[in-house]
Amino acid sequence: MEAAGGARSAGPASEELRAEALGGRNCPSAEEAALEVSWVQGFTNTNFGFIDNQTVCYPCGNYILFLDIETKKTTVLQCQTGQVGAFAANGNSQVLAFSDRKLNPVIYIYTFPELSKLTELKGNAQLDYTLLAFSFTGPYLASYSSIPEFALSVWNWQENILLCSESQPGVTATSLSFNPMNWQQLCFVNESSVTIWHIERNNDEHHLKRNPVKLPDGQGSVSPHTDLFFPVSHIEDPYHGPDLPVSAIAGLVGDEAETFMPRNYIKPSVHPTAHCWTATSEIYMSCKEGYVLAIDAVTHSVSVLQQKPLPEYMRKISDVVSYVRREVQKKKGGKLKDLQKPDLFAMAFCNEGLYAAGSEGILFFYHIKGLQYEMKICTDVLQPISSLIFSPDYTVLLLVTDQGTVYTYKPAHSEEAVKLLDASSSCFLAADFLTPGNKYCVSVTISGEVQVWLLEDGTCFSKLNLDTEATAMACCPSSNSVAVGTKRGQIYFLDVTEVEAPRVVHRIFLSKFPVLSLHYDQSGQFLIARATEGHIFILDARPSKLFQVLGYVVMADEVLDLSVVSDFKNDLVEVVILLNVAEVQRARLEIFCLSSALTTDNDKYVNEQGMLNASAIKKEQYDLDYPLSSAVRLKDNIVYGYCTCAPFICKYHLSEENMLEDPSVFLSEKRTPSNQFGSGFLCLSPNSRWLASAAKDGVLFIYHTFTMDILAQKHCHSYQGGGIRSMVFSLDGKFILVNGENDGALVCLKWKKIKKIEVKEAAFHWQSLLAILNNSTLNENVVLKSMAEWQFDPESTSESLPEEKFKEAPLKSSNVEVTEEDGNVTSLYSASTNDMTWIGQKIKKVIREETRRFANQKKELQMGIKKLRKTVRKEIEMENLANCYLQDVIKHECWDAMCVKGRAVKCFHMACEVKNYPLKERSEEELATLEKVLQLKKIETADLKVQKKNLEIESETVLSKEEGEKTEEVMADDSASYCLIGSLSSQYGGDTSTLYHQWDLHTREQKVNQIVLLKDIIYKVKTAFNKEFDIVARQKEQEIARVKERNLRIRDILAQLDLQVELWEPALTDDEIPERALTVQDPEIKVEKYLSQQEREKAEMLAKLEMERRCAAMDNERLRALNDMMGGVLEVKKEDILKMDIPPPPFISKPEHVWNDEEKKIFREHEKKVKELNEEKEKYRRALENELKKLEASIQETTQNFDETVCKLSERKVKLEMVIYQEELKIVNLVYALLLNEELDTREAGLHNFLMKKEKEKVKAARTIQTTKNKIEAYIDTYENAIAEEKNLECGFTKQFADVPANLLDELFQLYKHRPKTPMTEMLLDTANPYGDCSGSAEGYKDALTPLMKAMDELDSPGHMPNGLDPSVWEHFCLARRNKMESEKLVKWKARTLAEMQAFLQRRMDDNEKIKSEIEDIFQELTWLQEEKMKLQLNLTVQFLLKQGQVELESTEIPDYADAILINKSIIEELNCSITAQGEKKIASMVECKEFSKGIFQLEWEHKKMRMQIEDLEQKARDIVTLPISKDRQLFLTVLNYDSRIAHRISVMEQTLGIMDKLHKKNVKNRQKRIKELEKCISLKEQENYELSLELKEMLVSVSERRHIFEAADTQHVSKKIAKQRYREILKQKHLRGLVKEQEEHFEILQAEVERLRSRTFPVL
Repeated sequence: MEAAGGARSAGPASEELRAEALGGRNCPSAEEAALEVSWVQGFTNTNFGFIDNQTVCYPCGNYILFLDIETKKTTVLQCQTGQVGAFAANGNSQVLAFSDRKLNPVIYIYTFPELSKLTELKGNAQLDYTLLAFSFTGPYLASYSSIPEFALSVWNWQENILLCSESQPGVTATSLSFNPMNWQQLCFVNESSVTIWHIERNNDEHHLKRNPVKLPDGQGSVSPHTDLFFPVSHIEDPYHGPDLPVSAIAGLVGDEAETFMPRNYIKPSVHPTAHCWTATSEIYMSCKEGYVLAIDAVTHSVSVLQQKPLPEYMRKISDVVSYVRREVQKKKGGKLKDLQKPDLFAMAFCNEGLYAAGSEGILFFYHIKGLQYEMKICTDVLQPISSLIFSPDYTVLLLVTDQGTVYTYKPAHSEEAVKLLDASSSCFLAADFLTPGNKYCVSVTISGEVQVWLLEDGTCFSKLNLDTEATAMACCPSSNSVAVGTKRGQIYFLDVTEVEAPRVVHRIFLSKFPVLSLHYDQSGQFLIARATEGHIFILDARPSKLFQVLGYVVMADEVLDLSVVSDFKNDLVEVVILLNVAEVQRARLEIFCLSSALTTDNDKYVNEQGMLNASAIKKEQYDLDYPLSSAVRLKDNIVYGYCTCAPFICKYHLSEENMLEDPSVFLSEKRTPSNQFGSGFLCLSPNSRWLASAAKDGVLFIYHTFTMDILAQKHCHSYQGGGIRSMVFSLDGKFILVNGENDGALVCLKWKKIKKIEVKEAAFHWQSLLAILNNSTLNENVVLKSMAEWQFDPESTSESLPEEKFKEAPLKSSNVEVTEEDGNVTSLYSASTNDMTWIGQKIKKVIREETRRFANQKKELQMGIKKLRKTVRKEIEMENLANCYLQDVIKHECWDAMCVKGRAVKCFHMACEVKNYPLKERSEEELATLEKVLQLKKIETADLKVQKKNLEIESETVLSKEEGEKTEEVMADDSASYCLIGSLSSQYGGDTSTLYHQWDLHTREQKVNQIVLLKDIIYKVKTAFNKEFDIVARQKEQEIARVKERNLRIRDILAQLDLQVELWEPALTDDEIPERALTVQDPEIKVEKYLSQQEREKAEMLAKLEMERRCAAMDNERLRALNDMMGGVLEVKKEDILKMDIPPPPFISKPEHVWNDEEKKIFREHEKKVKELNEEKEKYRRALENELKKLEASIQETTQNFDETVCKLSERKVKLEMVIYQEELKIVNLVYALLLNEELDTREAGLHNFLMKKEKEKVKAARTIQTTKNKIEAYIDTYENAIAEEKNLECGFTKQFADVPANLLDELFQLYKHRPKTPMTEMLLDTANPYGDCSGSAEGYKDALTPLMKAMDELDSPGHMPNGLDPSVWEHFCLARRNKMESEKLVKWKARTLAEMQAFLQRRMDDNEKIKSEIEDIFQELTWLQEEKMKLQLNLTVQFLLKQGQVELESTEIPDYADAILINKSIIEELNCSITAQGEKKIASMVECKEFSKGIFQLEWEHKKMRMQIEDLEQKARDIVTLPISKDRQLFLTVLNYDSRIAHRISVMEQTLGIMDKLHKKNVKNRQKRIKELEKCISLKEQENYELSLELKEMLVSVSERRHIFEAADTQHVSKKIAKQRYREILKQKHLRGLVKEQEEHFEILQAEVERLRSRTFPVL
């Protein structure tokens, strides 16, 4: 780094930085040291700070400026690596930190006032640092990087250690600050949020913990935080299902699900603008909405401060002040502000209260008590205030404004704010030296602010604001005038003869194009202005000529650069113009000459439009071989150009020898490599000895024009700030002014090391130039001073001037002449008096020009009207095109895409209308999906039938009687099936047999298929109705045709009866024929149809032919004869009888008594004929009337019948709508069920994702806890060792001084225990500091050892030595006492560190417990979700059709069906049938028992009879037994053939033995076969057991792995809890099974008892 103005130069480290900043160029140090910074001016209101009590520092471009608020002197520190990025200063430690803006930026720490570099902090930032902040005490620095890291880092800058860092992707910060009372708290603020970061310590480890603060909404109300990811309670709706979080409803799974918030939940919060810390660790924060907030840094709670109500008299005074202020702002045209809620952008805290300021420019003081404050106004600077900074001693408050003004305010004195710095907040546009060029310079900003500077030290003498956007500036060599070009095409001329008060004396409007650059020739005779569109204007630069416009030149191509070369010998000025030729990658030079005769005889050089003649100015053109961005010309036809395609400077010699094969292209003579990058420009020194090169990299190179050796280079700007905008040499060559593109810095350089011959050449050229310009400068300055100050006329704005003004003849307003030989100013007025005749001629010429200008304006107006008409026509065409496109889209969607067009049928006599269903053609995809679903349903139906058939085969068949009953029930079920299906679509054309049963819709696929089938049913129902509708529509068309046919007959009858009756003519409306709306009929067009000439001729020809045809038809002799003789008919029809009349006899006119007999006879016959005719007429009339009545009745009847048909169709449409709504309701329920299922799946996935995160956090926390415990155990040993050493020192005191006498030993021991008072620092003694003692860190105890040791110096002095003690013993005693104090401090520091470590461990354990509880909550939520999903699959929504009507109940109480279960009716009916069958069986068995009991009684009587017979027989047997007869004898006696009986018995026994032998052999074979089968089965089982053993091994391995994972994840407590719960459920189930078993045994006992009692009751059974 390098400091200007007395600061020491940089060391080797800065040389390395400089080389890196210059892109790795290893340039000689002499070149870098050839130029030095004289002064720097500029302003950026981004960062300001006190470096000590008297000095303010702020960054500007590549520099940091230090401003002494007392002397107002400036010191400069340069950043050699580029533009200064983030910046911070610590007035307590007198250090500053700033970062550069290169790739992988570095933070530099410097001390003040030495300006020496302490250290460099290299972090992980890749692009830039946005914020830096020092802690109030301690060596801590916080930094925040920009994209891509967005990392907040905390450094120990003394030890160059990065303590901790935390990334916040995508978060941009606006401010960052430490808590002055506790460096372990950071306030991080961005545009819409506030975060308090806590720095937690664990011995040598530091961790950042984020604590966001919930800000109030825009209305100032603080709403409680609602957790949308974990709602407080689950609300279950039996119809709509569970209430899920909005993230699950939105379908979010990942991290977005945890932070998602719907738009209606989002309330825009307040926007923080400024903040400051209080002495109680609170934060006062201002907002854009006008609120002042108080934030507790511990609880993170927010309170809105309210203004304390004012007393009555104070309120009246405040109202008066507010009224006066509003009136003043109205007069100024400013925006009215509410002082009760000002927009605060800066805050500063002190002992008295809070100072705040904002856009109103008023410094407010807030006296805060609790949550109320009193506000008063301290001062008003009338400019928006952006920053408030207190000095370290809190005696001076710095006010920084947005407009570049800095004020100081002393709160203790309550004075007005004093202006410290008056700079411009806008970037510098250009700078130039004021003639003679060695004392003053002038600069202009983009906003139009002109400033005059002293070259010696950069003091600002004066400032003038033009209130317009400037684009160019140049100082005139022949006078102290300055020309400023603007964006509006104007040039302002300023009088700077008095540098303390510059003024505008003239303004010229050149054109509507912005002025790009202004150039004076060295003689100050011409001013060349370059505008856009290739326009170059030539003006007289002298004030005596009123800056007359001499002419202009228009270039064919784009002008890239312009330079001027003065030839004093030939009295010529050469203008060199660099053009950009778009067709080829080459540059083109055009050079023309301006002579002094152009100012005297202007008419010879310009045409009528004011354009300079090419022949008069000797225009020349040269094509160069390389594309250039800038070019300058020396006097010996040598041109230097800055190449754009490669980094080098080309040298051209404009002669014929250097041409290529193309004679118009010049070859570069020499190419000098340049170490710069980006587009650049060249600038020549006034003596043409030095060539300066500047580019976008911000490095300035100065070459020698003859050898192209580098004389000097300076990294005065940077590529981050846009590079160098402009630069200029002073006339004497001693100074160089350089200003940046966007960094806002103006740098003045001066030569430090240069050859004496170069200095002499520059001085000689300056002196010779001054000799030439001396006389003209004096004269022109006199004229300049005499010119009146120009006043802005609002009516003559630049917009009111025509853009062709620059095309008119140049203004000949110069009616004064000042020559170099005659410097007498009084001759000016005499010359103007003698030329009155010339002025009159000029007036006539001006009148003619104004007339021509008016005609041109009229022509332009007409052209504008035509252009406007064309634009409007184009807009209308585009609007019509858009409407046509919209019409085509609507027609395609609503008409063309419909296979069934929407239409209606209306009744004839009633207001009844029926519309059909417009239907679109089903796409192939829909039909394929439907076919797929139908095929799947067929397969499922066939499979179900097979399963039922198998079940029927296995089960027993039902009795025929039951089957008959079931058939009857099935018939009843068919009528009731509509209730179960939930719709009546089967009655209206829908096939419900393909639908799934409503009880079977458990899977998602079934529900989707059901939706497809329901849509198909709706389509079929609508199609069926459309067919009926088409039949009715055709019927109406037929009815209308019949009515029209009958109306024809009615018209004939009415014509014969000569009646005027209006007939009813039915017709189809547009709703019934919608096609009619798409076509436009001729009668619908109200305007006259436009016909072309050919169409009109064709129409006239057709009309003429029609007329000729009609005339020919009328001129027919046969028709005329027929009409004359027989009325146009050949025979008389019956219909014509009413028209017949019998002509009276010719004698009817005679009197009746005159008639003769013949005549009377004829009259009687006549009367008879008339009577007969009348009777025929009357008869025919009655017949016609009857026919008319029949026709009308027929029409009425048929139309009424049709109306009834339409009414029936309407009723069917209503029922059909009901059916469609029923099916759509099913679809809605199914879609909702699918949606709910997806939401449950989404919620489950989101919980699993959240669970994984929490488990990772838990593992991390457990690892941290274990590591911390190990560290604490190790540190406890160190702490105990330190305590033991401290005790050993105290115990060893007597041993060390055993030779000292006892009385002295006691006194020494008292001195050994004595401790000095700790000296209070200067900051703590300062009562103005609101923060007091805020060390509060372990390092504070370390640092306290140094002042304690300094305080011990007084106690170690010989004056405190006891009398009679040896000095060597005293020295040994002092050393021992110091060791004891160091040991005590070490023990205290270790105790504090141990306490921090234990507190850190406790916080981590609390976090771990919190994570465990969150994991447990997640498991509970997952269990609840699984239960809800199971309920959703089983608890289906079933739609029923219930009969409407009155329902009668026995009691008024309606039963509660909350725990009811809906099952199929067939299950109950089957159960009832089985119960009935069992009952009938029981009755049959009871009847059978009854019949059997009757037989028992009969058998008992027979038994008694037989018993009596037995007794008789037994008596007889006893008698027989008494006889001595053996058994064989008995057989022999009883059997007739005894031998044959014995033989038969033997043969039977032999046969039985043979059969048993065969059976035994057969059983043996079967047992052997069974043994073989068992052996095979055993082998198979052994194989299966072997495979199972292998699988068991693998499963054991996986189980062990899972057990290890389970133990590592530390979820044992959760699994144990679940296992205990499961164990309790198993015990409960086991207990229930035991109860069931006991009940079964009890039931068996009871059943046995029932059987015993039954057998007792019915012994026969």
